[in-house]
Amino acid sequence: MDRLKAMANFVRIVDSGSLSAAADATGQSVASLVRSLAALERYLGVRLLNRSTRRMALTNEGEEYLSFSRRTLADFDDMEQRLEARDGVVRGLLRITAPVEFGQRYVAPLVNAFLKDHPHITVDLSLNDHVVPLLDDRLDLAIRIGHLPDSAMVARKIGATRLITCASPDYLRGAPPIDSPASLREHACITLAAQGRQWYYRQNDKELAQEVAPRLVCNQIRAASLACVSGVGITRLMHYQVVDELTDGRLVRILRDFEPEDLPIQLVYPHALALSPRVRAFVEWACQKVELCAPEPDGA
Repeated sequence: MDRLKAMANFVRIVDSGSLSAAADATGQSVASLVRSLAALERYLGVRLLNRSTRRMALTNEGEEYLSFSRRTLADFDDMEQRLEARDGVVRGLLRITAPVEFGQRYVAPLVNAFLKDHPHITVDLSLNDHVVPLLDDRLDLAIRIGHLPDSAMVARKIGATRLITCASPDYLRGAPPIDSPASLREHACITLAAQGRQWYYRQNDKELAQEVAPRLVCNQIRAASLACVSGVGITRLMHYQVVDELTDGRLVRILRDFEPEDLPIQLVYPHALALSPRVRAFVEWACQKVELCAPEPDGA
């Protein structure tokens, strides 16, 4: 049994969600994948997947072996890339993740330009608002917004943003004055589902928590910004998410004196000593292009 191939087949089966989807992705037959999985389970002496005609689910041992397999395959791939890069040409697949809105606005154009400059690299760009572990999901690099917990990852700052409060000029013309976060009690607010009813501000280096009454709750940033432009109410979003609307006057920034501190925008990747050539190439290239990242939040 080719254990490395069997391990790769196991990961592909889990990622694809079914044996038939994994067979389509790998160009193998379903029967071949079944034999590969069965041989791996016999070798390990444990069951990795519970399978029925309708669904399959990882066992506890399967969960543990899946994480190990992802790390092992990533290490094997990195070593191949290091050896191949000795001819001076960087090759291979680069897996990047970023938040959806930031990824669409800034990361995707950055990746497109990078691919033009590096014809032997391919990129798998995953835009996801959930923080996914790099090693477990075999990701090479992430763009994260906000302060990060201590970890074995390297975080390289490439910009900053900030939560800001804004409203449309039409809404403000007919609304009561807004001179402090407490004023929001008298106003219609547009919130993101993940934010809840508490909006946090700062005054004299102290945090203020203000409860708001949502007129509209959205689970998508774009829906919230459009509602705000339409005059439905006041919303609170990251500066980069509404910078165009602020610049052309469709939205007005309010409560600036109470805004919380900046949030760093960072490239996050495994420790520099373990960097593959393709990750190093992207990090060094992207950090020279920081002007393409989000505008500074002290602007419009």
